[in-house]
Amino acid sequence: MKKSLETFRKVKSYTDAAAPGRDWNLATAMVMQEKAAFQFMGDWAKGEFLAAGKAPGKDFLCAAAPGTANAYTFNVDSFAMFKLKDAGAQKAQGDLAAAIMGTEFQEVFNLNKGSIPVRLNMSMAKFDDCAKTSSKDFVDTAKTGGLVPSVAHGMAIKPAAEGAIKDAVSQFWNDDKISVADGMKNIAKAAATK
Repeated sequence: MKKSLETFRKVKSYTDAAAPGRDWNLATAMVMQEKAAFQFMGDWAKGEFLAAGKAPGKDFLCAAAPGTANAYTFNVDSFAMFKLKDAGAQKAQGDLAAAIMGTEFQEVFNLNKGSIPVRLNMSMAKFDDCAKTSSKDFVDTAKTGGLVPSVAHGMAIKPAAEGAIKDAVSQFWNDDKISVADGMKNIAKAAATK
């Protein structure tokens, strides 16, 4: 944790004064406009690049954050369906689930969003190098046990602890007077929130 917070503080030194609170899509636009050199972001940022007519490998690159080669943080778009009594409604739910998980939907959705298919048996032929690398990294990391659910997207811990950790990390980022040692204590305390 100490090294992580030291690195986090170092990364902050590369940001501009207006960075705190900036929406991710505005930061993505800054990269596209060459007002920023890079951005640590999920696959949804790639969707912004694609929508702006930018090409992976030509106008932008996708890479794992330095030092994260043996881990893969994931977030999954999820759908919940309630148990229904009506047979027609149950069939409709089944049809929706089949459509969402179908190869055609997975391809169209993920090509447009910039993400990778949740299905592991998908052909990646139409996907760009960013998606192919991400898909390979996901599969490889799953084999080594390094898949890590995203805390930031409600995939790993209870909402109260998630919020408390986000607050502690944000305070550390925004206040250079908070020492790394105090940052660690604040985050550990936040993680214990029930």
